[in-house]
Amino acid sequence: MQSYAGFFRRLVASIIDIFIIILLMAFIQFVTGIREEIFYYVLIILFSLSYFAYQESSVYQGTVGKQAMNIIITDLDGRRISFACATKRFMVKVLASLPFFAGFLPVFINKNRQGIHDKIAKTLVIVRED
Repeated sequence: MQSYAGFFRRLVASIIDIFIIILLMAFIQFVTGIREEIFYYVLIILFSLSYFAYQESSVYQGTVGKQAMNIIITDLDGRRISFACATKRFMVKVLASLPFFAGFLPVFINKNRQGIHDKIAKTLVIVRED
């Protein structure tokens, strides 16, 4: 039986991923000298989208943070998700976080531990069975 990843594992994985993105974006800003705020924020969004969508749709089925926490993203049938599905999941995750992270509350009460972004993208976050 598969075990769904709970809120704490997912939170720690997100913290790891955000830390990686901040470090990489700081490095890019240092090297390129980008100081225009709007362009920089657009760059952060595009970089984050690429980071999450590429890794979650890869053979690893998760970002560096998710791998560290031993969790993977699957579709409802347990298969690897597509890049398009991972992109959709990321976009909805951003929107779900806007009203005080309310889109993540269903993880606490949902049987499958799905947030709003998981429900809409039809994905599951499960603990990897070794």
